[in-house]
Formats: sequence, structure tokens, C-alpha cells
Amino acid sequence: MMRIQKKSIRSYEMDMCSGPLFMKIVAFAIPLMLSGILQLLFNAADIIVVGRFAGSESLAAVGSTSALINLMVNVFLGLSIGANVLVAQFYGAQRMKDLEETVHTAILLAVFGGAALIFLGIFFAVPILVMMGTPEEVLPLSVLYIKIYFLGMPVTLVYNFGSAILRAVGDTRRPLYFLLFAGVINVILNLIFVIGFSMGVAGVALATVISQCVSAALIIQCLVRSDAPYGLRRDKLKISAEKVKMIVKVGLPAGIQGAIFSISNVLIQSSINSFGSVAMAGSTAAANIEGFVYTSMNAVYQTALSFTSQNYGARKFERITKTLLYCLGLVVVVGVALGDGAVIFGRKLLSIYSSDPQVVEYAMMRLQIICGVYFICGMMDTMVGSLRGLGYSVVPMLVSLTGACALRVVWILTVFGMSRTLEVLYLSYPVSWTITFLAHVICYIVIRRRIAGRQAANII
Repeated sequence: MMRIQKKSIRSYEMDMCSGPLFMKIVAFAIPLMLSGILQLLFNAADIIVVGRFAGSESLAAVGSTSALINLMVNVFLGLSIGANVLVAQFYGAQRMKDLEETVHTAILLAVFGGAALIFLGIFFAVPILVMMGTPEEVLPLSVLYIKIYFLGMPVTLVYNFGSAILRAVGDTRRPLYFLLFAGVINVILNLIFVIGFSMGVAGVALATVISQCVSAALIIQCLVRSDAPYGLRRDKLKISAEKVKMIVKVGLPAGIQGAIFSISNVLIQSSINSFGSVAMAGSTAAANIEGFVYTSMNAVYQTALSFTSQNYGARKFERITKTLLYCLGLVVVVGVALGDGAVIFGRKLLSIYSSDPQVVEYAMMRLQIICGVYFICGMMDTMVGSLRGLGYSVVPMLVSLTGACALRVVWILTVFGMSRTLEVLYLSYPVSWTITFLAHVICYIVIRRRIAGRQAANII
């Protein structure tokens, strides 16, 4: 069995299967947090530029498309999670031929998946946006944004799959550097297209696509130049049917979960739309601020996923439990600090997005209800990361769909139906997070006992 030879070019990798665990978790998570925060800063730049220089209708148009974009993209991003788990498990087990096949299969899946998304985005955007109740004055701008945005789907998926491969071997720094460079380009192009050329939402979408091309090119260059077993070679680019099945086994349930989560969010967005464009703009601004909290907590989820996967591949079961406990503690600290900070400094932050006092009031309402207890969502996702790292993806999918998605739909049809206020609508989030987290804890205990039994029987 071929062993990994340590070379200077691999100094970005991290040995997750030995040595002090907590500090490695922190060292792994921090670049992920910074990457997510940077990405949101660049996305915020889109919204700020649009809100300030193209008006509230353009701001509402960009914001109203996020749930639809997530709905269409999440299935394919779920497959990148499958690739991450597989690469990490093979890397931990030192199965280098399997690792090589997985990497090349994953990149081709990204390209083909992105091509499919171009078709879906262009041909199905209008009917879905209409079904969501997007106001007539906003609809043309929303459609224009979606159509341009989806032209960049192949490169978006290539970057996400490539980043997942690097994360699986412990490298979270180079994706951060690539994102920083591409993000700066995005901001510069925003200013040129929106302010200089008065292109409005089209300029924002075009700037996003170009910057995504840059980040994808950098990630591919990184993989091509690598001499490690996860390096990308043109002559080895082919799809392995076996690896596709394995990626789909883990990734498809994650993608379906994300897509159905997005359906529940589409329903919530539709309910928000019924309160008018000002409420929509306020929700868009607040959701953007919430995104900074969520993406920081999501870095801990990705950390739990990668560390659990590698240690499961290496059969270091004692480190898996420690990983979960450390990650749960870390995500609570991050969620409380950033969530409460968003509420405390909310009005000052929101003034960056809009000078309309009504927009700010609507946004503050959302922040106060959601951000104060956002850490519960982080704990819920961290449990999911650990379960998926163990190779169990269907169980957390079913629990999440029942506890979060179905409950939100029921909430909208019952509680919100009886009291149609935004406060009641937003309360569906913390209620569903709490119930789903507790269900995941029960599932984890059952699965770990099952794994312990198989280990004792020398089945794994």
C-alpha cells in the first residue's frame, strides 16, 4: 500500500488522525470561517452596491432569488459533500488508488452538473419565481439576475468540488487565498458595472460569474500542479461508476436535504413576499447579516465532517467522539458571540445596506428572533456533519426533513395561518432547530452503539 510522502508542497495538508485534536480542529476551522465570511462580504458588496445605486426594487430582486438558487444548486453541492467524505476516508485509510479515482470522478461530476444547472436556471426560473409570489415590479429584474448567474454554474461547482477535495486532506488555507483574490475582483467589477456602466442587477450577476471563473481556475491549477495522490491529471480524467455510486450514496441525501430545506425556505420567502417589497428588502438585509453567523458555524460542521471521515477511515474511533464534543463546544461559542453581536450592533450594520428606516425595522425584527439563538442551528448541523462523516447520510436527511422542513411547513399552514405576522413566521426557525438537534443526538447515540458492536465483532 503506497504511503504519502511528505514534501514541502504538502505543507498545507493536516494529519487529523494523530496528535493534539482540539488545536487542529481550531486551525482547520478558522480558515474555513474566514473563507465563508469573505464570501459573504463579497456577496454583501453585491447587495450594498445594488441597494445604494440601483434602488430597493433591485435589492429585493437579488434577495428574492437566493432561496430559488439554493433550491436548484443544493443537490449538486450535496454531491461535493459526498466527495469530501470519500476523499477523507480514503486518505485516512491510505487507499491511494481509490482516492485518485474519486478526485477525477468528482471534478467531472462538477462540470456536468454545472451544465445541467444552466439549463434548469434559464428555463425554470420564471415559473418558479411566479409561484413564489414575486411582485410584478421585481420579477423582470429577478429573472435577469437568475439567468446570468446560472451561466456560471459549471465553474461554481468546480470550485466547490475542488475545495471539498482540499478540505478532505486538511487544506483549508489555499481555498481561502483563492477566494480572497477572486472576491476582490468581484468587488471591483461590481463598482465598474453597477456604478460606472449603470448595469444594475445584470452588472452584479456578471461580476459574480467572472469572479467564480477566477476561483475555479485557481483551484484547478492547484490540483493540476500537485504531486500528491489527490492531484488532477488530464489523462486520468474519467468517471468511475463505482465512485459515482459511493459519492451519490453519501452526497445525494445531503443534496436532497438541502434542496428540500430550500423548498421550505421558498415557502417562507413566499410568505415574506406577501408583506410587500419593503419587508422583502428588510428580510434580505437581515438574512445577509445572519449569513455571517451561519457560515462561521458551518465551518465547524465542515470540520466535524472532515475530521470524522478521516478518523473513521483510519479506524480511530476514540478521536471521533472527541471531535464531536470539541466541535459542539466550538460552535456554541461562535454562534453565541456572533449571533448576539449581530443583534447588539444590528442597526449600525443594517444602515450599511439601506437608509430606509422601514427596511431597517423589518430587518431588526428578523435579527432579534433568529440570531439570538442561532447557535442551536450550529449544533444541529454539527451533529449532521459527524453522522455523515461516519458514512450515514440518509438518517440525518430523514431527521432534518421531518424535524426542520416538515415542521416549518406545518407551522406556516397552522400557527402562521392563525396569526399572520412576520414575528410568528420567523419563530418557525428556532423551534424547528431545537427539535431537530435533539433528534440528531438520539440518532448519533444509536449509530455509535451499532458501530461499537460491529467493531467488537470485527466486522469493520
